Amino acid sequence: MIYNLLATMASGFESLTAKELQNLGYETQTENGRVLFSGTQEDIVNSNLWLRTADRIKIIVADFKATSFEELFDKINEIAWDEYLPMNASFPVNARSVKSKLFSTRDIQAISKKSIVNKLSDIYHRRGILPESGSTYAIEVRIVKDNVEITLDTTGESLFKRGYRIEHGGAPLKENFAAALVMLTNWHADMPFYDPTTGSGTIPIEAALIAKNIAPGLNRKFAFEEFDWFDDSLLSSAKETAKKQIKDINLNIFASDIDQNMIDVAKLNANNAGVLHDITFKQIALKDLKIEESNGVLISNPPYGVRMKDTEEVHQLYKQMGDVFEKLDHWSKYYLTSDLDFQGFYGKQATKRRKLYNGAIRTDYFQYWA
Repeated sequence: MIYNLLATMASGFESLTAKELQNLGYETQTENGRVLFSGTQEDIVNSNLWLRTADRIKIIVADFKATSFEELFDKINEIAWDEYLPMNASFPVNARSVKSKLFSTRDIQAISKKSIVNKLSDIYHRRGILPESGSTYAIEVRIVKDNVEITLDTTGESLFKRGYRIEHGGAPLKENFAAALVMLTNWHADMPFYDPTTGSGTIPIEAALIAKNIAPGLNRKFAFEEFDWFDDSLLSSAKETAKKQIKDINLNIFASDIDQNMIDVAKLNANNAGVLHDITFKQIALKDLKIEESNGVLISNPPYGVRMKDTEEVHQLYKQMGDVFEKLDHWSKYYLTSDLDFQGFYGKQATKRRKLYNGAIRTDYFQYWA
């Protein structure tokens, strides 16, 4: 069976996810915050297993127009829900509405749930409440300008949950966000890489996973594994294939932080990700850094003003970064911060800046190309 599928991602990363899917062999269509493609169960497995920048993979169960709750109920009731939900399925329904006549998400959720229960009760010859004691099948009803889209989540916990990060700092980057930062640079595996404010180590770990071609979903579980209609053998087969594709290469990846406790955390996370021996970690203050390598890429996610009470301390750090790193003529430097005055304190205008959202925080990715 061929499914209409969509990958969701943080705003600003659509082109990266689309390129990832295209590299996996899919034709794509890009919209705000999502990329559409199609495929079989095997493709559901591969996209969940391999996408580094996406959040979720969803099946588009149906799409139609509805301007009344009666119309919404009837059209949802027409869907062959037994193709997706067994009799004991637990199926939470989430609702979203944008610029539509049906705007109450609470009512959309209730009507949709009632319609699905009504249909399944008829199909499975049940009266009253369904048990919902089985596996979870998360459903979303999304209405945009009166166009209704019903989706089934195949991922479960967001794809940023790689499974390696047991410990983290106070404001860690999500793993898929960190991967995207690396993929937005010109770095290749044969080049030096440095993260001088590494915290829990997410950025260099993601860089190592990319360089070694380690599938980001290799050590995690997915919602589709519990679907009673899903072929159990597909994931195990895909993981075995992925393991054979891991590259055994030497990497020049360096990461440092002023806090030894964070270095210890980063090492633990790198070990869990299987890349501890691919990254050189060191506890050192930024102002004391001496980088001997050339033609490399540096990525830093320094503290933002919102994460430190003393903004003067943050600005002093930015000045130190400019003093230390602008001497690296043959390095490309990339800095993520919510402080839009970063360039002034750093002491140089960026070659390019890109607006991104780190969760709800508006950030800019300041890029200084060699």
